Amino acid sequence: MSEAAYDHATGSTTRSRSASPHDSSNAFSDSDDEVDVEEATTEPAFTLTIHLHGKPIDLPFHDASATIQDLSDTVAEALHIPPSNQKFHITPKTGLLKPPFGNPSLPLSDLTSKKITLMGATTAEVTDLESTLQAHFTRLRDRASARAAARHNRPSKTRDWKKVQDEARYTFHTLRPLPHLPHPEKSQRFLERLRDDAGIKRGMRTHGFAVGLLTEMDPAAHTTHESRTLGLNRNRGEVIELRLRTDAYDGYRDYKVIRKTLCHELAHNVWGEHDARFWKLCREIEAEVDRNDWRRGGKSVGQEEFYNPEDEGEDEEADGGGWMGGEFVLGGAGANEAGMSRRDVIARAAEERIKRQHEAKAREEKAKGEQGE
Repeated sequence: MSEAAYDHATGSTTRSRSASPHDSSNAFSDSDDEVDVEEATTEPAFTLTIHLHGKPIDLPFHDASATIQDLSDTVAEALHIPPSNQKFHITPKTGLLKPPFGNPSLPLSDLTSKKITLMGATTAEVTDLESTLQAHFTRLRDRASARAAARHNRPSKTRDWKKVQDEARYTFHTLRPLPHLPHPEKSQRFLERLRDDAGIKRGMRTHGFAVGLLTEMDPAAHTTHESRTLGLNRNRGEVIELRLRTDAYDGYRDYKVIRKTLCHELAHNVWGEHDARFWKLCREIEAEVDRNDWRRGGKSVGQEEFYNPEDEGEDEEADGGGWMGGEFVLGGAGANEAGMSRRDVIARAAEERIKRQHEAKAREEKAKGEQGE
């Protein structure tokens, strides 16, 4: 219970409090507060500096006997880095320490002169990282699901296995350029294009043609003053030879002209003589090839490589027709070629061709002049 008294000197009223049974507890509490303040203002026994993410952090320790385990507990409580995420890299010499420690009683006072780097992520950072990874994996799963759905909804293509088997059976089983002629690799590409031509493949499947060897013909060996052989069929398709090159070896003949010659030679797989039956089959093969040539609308890069505008596709016979001794009988060398070298035969054939071209050009100019009159 308090009592009031008037101070005459100051003119103010003061209150005094009488002792009561409860005052003892209040007095004890005041004493505790004084102790807490005293402890809070006590200097730490030592301060340990650790480095986290390149930044130094000072951790005070009031217990001079604090150990490495106390450091781990302090990091977990103050920095929110759980022991499972803690790694202490101590230099020099001590090395890498992480909970559970092999020597949890290692005094921290022994480490004050060393550099301590804390490697670890806080609980919040780990949570953020897990959330980021989860979102990433979710996107990957969604993307994979979308691709799988797109594949599932795509119209399925049924492979025509009969066509695959027929193409493997009815084809040119071996391709062979002449290695002694210039650039045999280009002749190889020419032969491959004939083999893979969509129209040729369809024609061979339709008529059941299988050719053992498709090769090129040496123009010098099949050029005379009387004739120029464009193709040969030996033993009903055992070997087909085609005149791919110009007479002087200075280029290649036009692809479509050679393909037409190939149709002619394929017809000889059935008929030897150039009779009505032969020409009927030859026209059927040519029509089959043209009908299935999906490149007819324009020229591809491969077509340009074997496009020869000077090759007019002369009307010489592709071959002599007929079989004897397993191969076509061709006209032999004329009397004028007897004893001539291959070079002379080629030169004469080239002269004859140039002569025919000049004659054709003269006829064309004459026709134009008559139309102008």
